[in-house]
Amino acid sequence: MPATLDDLERQILDYMVRYLRTRTYQPSIREIGEEFGIKSTKTVSEHLKSLATKGYLERDPSRSRGVRILDVDLNPDTVSVPCYAGLPDPAAARRTDGVESHYAMDRRIAGAKGSYFVRVTGAEFAAVGLQDGDLILVEPTAAVGDSADRLVEGSLVVLREKGGAGLYRAARNGRGVSLRPARGGEPLLIEDPSRLEIAGRVVALHRRLDGTGVPRSATAH
Repeated sequence: MPATLDDLERQILDYMVRYLRTRTYQPSIREIGEEFGIKSTKTVSEHLKSLATKGYLERDPSRSRGVRILDVDLNPDTVSVPCYAGLPDPAAARRTDGVESHYAMDRRIAGAKGSYFVRVTGAEFAAVGLQDGDLILVEPTAAVGDSADRLVEGSLVVLREKGGAGLYRAARNGRGVSLRPARGGEPLLIEDPSRLEIAGRVVALHRRLDGTGVPRSATAH
């Protein structure tokens, strides 16, 4: 598996993939610098060298656009969806923290912009029927209160919590909304759903039925 990228390296790689998809050729070093406000072409070259050293690129330093991105699906009808090892903190400034892999998905089934996968580990979410190795696709929702009225009976929702996020099964009753914690425990009764800080909804589940698990790719697509 290629080495982990820092936040700027990930952004540069994703920019290069987007550029290549739309134009069929790579951005120049100068164009990359302009995109990220880097005035020194030497600094850009150092970032590209790091990406090559970590196994994401092959470079021909003698050419301005002499870069080949490795192991990436460049089909314009696909989008790269990050996969986290656990529920990411919705308030985190660095959204690349915790990303263990990326999957190229057809845009029609990849969810809205900002969607992401979470890999289920062990029995952490067994209380809501999820199994070890499952991939759940989380689609982000609007800010506090804006999405509470649209809760679907039985849906899995990601809520903002102090210090991170939690996954819950939602159900309505005569007194409000009942939330069953995916990690187990007694359901929570929320009498005023407008106060819920809903960060996302689980909109799809991928489960291998042969028990082999889904291969991981650390490369952004």
